[in-house]
Amino acid sequence: MKKIFILVLATLLGASILSAKSAEHKKVKKENLKEKHLKEQMEREKKFAKEQKFYKGKEYDLSAQKVDPKDLDSIQVIEPENDFDMTDVYRDDI
Repeated sequence: MKKIFILVLATLLGASILSAKSAEHKKVKKENLKEKHLKEQMEREKKFAKEQKFYKGKEYDLSAQKVDPKDLDSIQVIEPENDFDMTDVYRDDI
């Protein structure tokens, strides 16, 4: 009777230890996953900040690229050619 009691007690103790280790492993795995997602989100935020810096353009000096309106008068205006006929597109005998 003592042997059965000891065997049952040892089995329950072993199962509880394995269960505790499994729960701890799941907790560590979950924390690692959270940390990984946090790092990924931080990288996205850095990329977003870099893009916003570009789009706002506060650090860029574009004054050298400005066009003087007086220079635009010397450029010839090119009139569009309106000779395109859509009937040629749908013809089958071509």
